[in-house]
Amino acid sequence: MRFVAPGRTAIEPIVFARPPLSLWAEFFDLLCGPEWPSVGALNERAAIACESVPGRDAGASGDIAGGMQPRFVVQSAELLRDGLHYEQRIADRNRIATRECNWHDLLNALVWLRFPALKSALNARQVAEIAVAGPKQRTLAQCALTHFDEAGVIVIVRDPALLVAWDAHDWHGLFWRERAAWWDGRIEAIVFGHALLEHALKAEQLLVGKAVAVAMRQSGETQDATWDGRSVPAAVAGAVRSSHLLLDPQELRPLPLSGIPGWHPANRVESFYRDAPCFRPLRSGRCYPAPLPPA
Repeated sequence: MRFVAPGRTAIEPIVFARPPLSLWAEFFDLLCGPEWPSVGALNERAAIACESVPGRDAGASGDIAGGMQPRFVVQSAELLRDGLHYEQRIADRNRIATRECNWHDLLNALVWLRFPALKSALNARQVAEIAVAGPKQRTLAQCALTHFDEAGVIVIVRDPALLVAWDAHDWHGLFWRERAAWWDGRIEAIVFGHALLEHALKAEQLLVGKAVAVAMRQSGETQDATWDGRSVPAAVAGAVRSSHLLLDPQELRPLPLSGIPGWHPANRVESFYRDAPCFRPLRSGRCYPAPLPPA
């Protein structure tokens, strides 16, 4: 069944007070205002975006279409008469077709504003795949790229034991027994997919992301501070652009985001990890690739 986001005035305030949407607070004027932001307002925000914006990926500016910032344009019949594929229009003309008064496209625009280098890398790969397979066929790589674009999560793992639990789909261990790990920095989730953010607009929605794991160094009580929510997405962008990542959807690990402490109201009780349908067992024969090293 196709997901239908709630109307702008029907959204419960709690969804903006907890992750993942609470982690996008720099855009609350666009998300929570009484009126839909115009495409012009999105372009104004793009023009002033800079490295100091929290969470913005390193090396972001000048990383798409001739070194220009992305430009959002209203998706209209006139625009679509150019006959270009959505991805090709971005690559060739730096124009991101955006539907007005639409949550999916607004959230996509915000991801472009925060993570332009990674969005650009996905676009470059999509265009390269289209050139090979044509606009009406989809390769495995295109499926992987799309899955990550829509539902992607970057997970920084600083404790190898947590990766073992995750790979085994030991959800009780990952989220309940190791509950403190989500607070003390041993594991961290950075939501990238705009469809995930859209689903989060419904307060009780169970969220499951398609994740890329990044292994980080940890020495004693000190963690490698060089790699964080800014630089890790840039490293993922480099791996995507160089075709070292997202060649097949099977590379992506499912991560039930609703299991992260504080991300869903029901996960305060242990039985949630037994009963909620988002916690699925590991399929026989399923295995995951090694995590991406940060450098």
